[in-house]
Amino acid sequence: MASPLESAWQYLITNFSDFQLSCIGSFILHESVFFLSGLPFVLLERLGYLSKYKIQAKVNTPEAQGKCIMRLLLYHFCVNLPVMLLSYPVFRSMGMRSSLPLPSWKEVASQIIFYFVLEDFVFYWGHRVLHSKWLYQHVHSIHHEYATPFGLTSEYAHPAEILFLGFATIVGPAITGPHLFTLWLWMVVRVLETVEAHCGYHFPWSPSNFIPLYGGSDFHDYHHRLLYTKSGNYSSTFVYMDWLFGTDSGYRKLKALKTAEVEGKQM
Repeated sequence: MASPLESAWQYLITNFSDFQLSCIGSFILHESVFFLSGLPFVLLERLGYLSKYKIQAKVNTPEAQGKCIMRLLLYHFCVNLPVMLLSYPVFRSMGMRSSLPLPSWKEVASQIIFYFVLEDFVFYWGHRVLHSKWLYQHVHSIHHEYATPFGLTSEYAHPAEILFLGFATIVGPAITGPHLFTLWLWMVVRVLETVEAHCGYHFPWSPSNFIPLYGGSDFHDYHHRLLYTKSGNYSSTFVYMDWLFGTDSGYRKLKALKTAEVEGKQM
């Protein structure tokens, strides 16, 4: 007997073509997860709720938030959607499939772990290059317009940077030729990860409190509030690349000072 998940998947592949699912379906899934996970942080900032967990005291104005949302919609429909449509033949040629049976959870988990590690490696070096003087001035500075990030700013960037970010996210699946289900799940967890990293809040339940080597919001928020030549913390998900190459030294010194300050007050 088919599981509910398999039955739902059977409905999708029966009623929609591979092209519709891979391109339009992926776009709808991305937009839904991105905005449903990012908009709550806009409301939190506007209403001042959970402010004790906010990393920076500064808040963005409603006008700044609105500008971000409108620009995102423009970029998503004029850049992301066309790229998804044009990418379909490439993924088909690399072995992506949507048919039943669905892959095992062991296969899905191993592929997504591989995607996270590879994406983080590619992103680190690309992001570090984006902080060179010319590329920062002409490309990456758009993303850094928001020194106090909130969830939706994670994808607020120059179109050229959007293409780079898309490459870093897709290079893993392009190598393995995954099932569409795996690709969708990877998209969901990657969007949730980058929204959390930009959310501007560090909660007791934040993933970085439980997952070893995970950077999260506190790690990435430091990157946003410093000048480009001194920022560091270039990784997207984990912290080990910055640790290996010493690009997190400023962040580590700040954390050590804060820890010493807290311990001093407790004495």
